[in-house]
Amino acid sequence: MPPNQLSVTEYAVLGILNESPTHGFAIARLFTPNGEVGRVITVRRPLIYRALDRLTLACLAEPIHTEPGAAGPQRVIHRITPTGRRGLNRWLRQPVQHVRDMRIELSLKLTLVQRAGRSPLPLIAAQRAALHPTLAALETAAGGAPDHVELWRRHNALAVAAFLDDLEQGWQGR
Repeated sequence: MPPNQLSVTEYAVLGILNESPTHGFAIARLFTPNGEVGRVITVRRPLIYRALDRLTLACLAEPIHTEPGAAGPQRVIHRITPTGRRGLNRWLRQPVQHVRDMRIELSLKLTLVQRAGRSPLPLIAAQRAALHPTLAALETAAGGAPDHVELWRRHNALAVAAFLDDLEQGWQGR
């Protein structure tokens, strides 16, 4: 499975493995509703293990050893492969294509970039450039009678543009 065919959950797991080798249970804790990544996307433990299996089959992650579990079965420690790291980094640089995907996918990318200790400014700039045609098209369509769907899209796109402005301003001050 090429990296461009991964789910958002699989990319999220790769992002955690990119930080350091770890096991599925530790990854799953990050995806609970109160976890750092779970604030963006909540994923149940079985789906984390399924993502690890798929990443391993695709040679994007690999098991490196096992260790005793605290109160259960042995834990398999996984790490990201060089191919997985390249695919992850490519994905992290790409803006999302639709406003509807920004809540989860863009937020996840921002979370993973920040967890890696990198500046999100290049991603913010790329996202702003990707959003520009959508905003321009919605501005052009705004001249007629208000259509509730187009109005919803326009307000969402404007909210995302304002979010990107605030986010960029906050990071430029660091």
